[in-house]
Amino acid sequence: MERFTNSLRSSVEHKDWYVALATALTLPDICGALITPGAGNKVRYSAWFNNWMAPLYGGMLSGDECFQLRCGYLHAGEANIAGGARKILDDFHFIKPPRGGAEVHNNRFNRTLQLQVDIFCLEMADAVDEWALSVTEEEDIQQRMKELLYIHSLN
Repeated sequence: MERFTNSLRSSVEHKDWYVALATALTLPDICGALITPGAGNKVRYSAWFNNWMAPLYGGMLSGDECFQLRCGYLHAGEANIAGGARKILDDFHFIKPPRGGAEVHNNRFNRTLQLQVDIFCLEMADAVDEWALSVTEEEDIQQRMKELLYIHSLN
């Protein structure tokens, strides 16, 4: 998993916000598939997110809502929440890091959640790293990790 979280951190470092966000929103899917490969995407995504990320958001962001964000962004480039997942939120506003080191993160205005893109992405990378450490003794998960995409070098 380290190759994915390192890539995410590199995207944040280079301020490649759209790539960073796409990677961050994909990681719960990958982790969930490693845990329960037979479960549906939404179920495994939401379960992983609720265990590893949702506690950071104090009830303002659930796994179902993040899954809807993932679907909207990766399939249509949108940040709104479609259909039945609109329990708490309708929309997301991602904010670039403001000058001077201020944070504008995890704020809700009506039914819109404001997230600072670098913070969200780095929190996701940290959560995935923490999760990966927690499953080092899980042989099935470790075997499935070995089968994940790897970009090879010819050098």
